[in-house]
Parts: sequence; structure tokens; C-alpha cells
Amino acid sequence: MNGFMELFSQYDVLGAFLVNIELTLWSALFSLILGVILVVMRISPISSLRAVAGAYVELFKNLPLTIIMVFMVLGAYAQLKLTFSDTFATNFFWLAVTGLSLYTAAFVCESLRSGINTVPLGQAEAARALGLGFMQSATEIILPQAFRGSVAPLGNTLIALLKNSTVAAAASVSTETSSLMSEMIEFRPDVIIQIFLIFAFGYVILIIPIGMLTTYLSNKLAVRR
Repeated sequence: MNGFMELFSQYDVLGAFLVNIELTLWSALFSLILGVILVVMRISPISSLRAVAGAYVELFKNLPLTIIMVFMVLGAYAQLKLTFSDTFATNFFWLAVTGLSLYTAAFVCESLRSGINTVPLGQAEAARALGLGFMQSATEIILPQAFRGSVAPLGNTLIALLKNSTVAAAASVSTETSSLMSEMIEFRPDVIIQIFLIFAFGYVILIIPIGMLTTYLSNKLAVRR
């Protein structure tokens, strides 16, 4: 127990987890917005929009997240001069959020598309019969039902995003958990088991409530047919 208390006093473990939570929340917000846009494009009657959205999803689904993060630093920042702030830490935080959002949006799109597949075809036909255009049908009839049908896959995507936020170290975010864990193991190898347990249980504490809430909402919001 003394080893745990000593580690918490020497290192800002809670602050590191807070950085990962912030990365996750911002990335979840932006990936949800982009994912909704992509899924609307994928069900659009315009073939070019479907092709662009399909290509985006297939590209980012099959790209390793580490490659995206390294590109955000060495490509977008170093070569393309993409900056969000004059402050080093803030700039790389938002570069990491951008990379995580672009990557996760592909999975959000697929989760929502699975929800759309649960919406009966007659719903869209009825909307057209009432004179609703494509965007009205999508935003007022199809997407609300799709969200209810895709709570579970969206919850799994959020859990994956939280765990993927540790890859932010590749985008030079030096204050998140994987970077801090590496530093702690380097300077305190005598308590390596305690270090592992701190971060393992930290993520278990964060992830289990998300899973429980997802299961509850999935059952609560399920469309009874």
C-alpha cells in the first residue's frame, strides 16, 4: 500500500487520466458530428456522395491509428503547418483530438448505419409519400430511430475511443496515461507491478460504467416491433 501512495504523491496519475478523459470527450463529440455527416452521405440518393463517404470509411477503418497520429505531428504540423495554439501542449492536444476524431468517425458512421438497417423500409416510403425530402426524412424519421437502434455499437465505439486515447503519445501528448506510465516504469522499476495495477484498474473503473450505461440505454431505448 505504501508503494501505491508513494507513486500517487510523486506523479500526477489523476491528472494523466483527466487528459485521456478530455481527449475522449472532445473526440467523441467531433467524431459523432462527422460520423452523422458521413452516414447521411452513405444513404444519400447522390452516388458521388455515397462513393466519397464509402471511400473515407474504408480508408480510416483500415488505417492503424498510430499512423494517423504520427501523420498529424510529422505531416499536418511539421510540413503543412497546421496549428491550433501557440502553446506547445495545447497544440498537440488538439492535433491528437483531430486524429482520434477522423479515425473514430468511420466507426461511428458504421455503427449508425447498422442502426439504419433496423429501420423498416416502409418508414422512408411513408416519408416520401408525405412529401418529405431526403434531408427531412433522414433527420426527422430515419436518424432518430437509427440512434435508438445503435446505442450498443456506439457505446462499444466510445469504449474503444477511450482506450485509443492512449495512442495520443504518438502525437506528442506527453501528459496522458501511456506517457506517464512509461516515465514511471523508467524511473521506478522497483514498483513495476504497482504501476501496472494503477493504470489497469484506472481504465477498468472508467470503462465498466460506460458498458453498464450502454446496456441500460440499449434495453431502454430499443424499438419494440
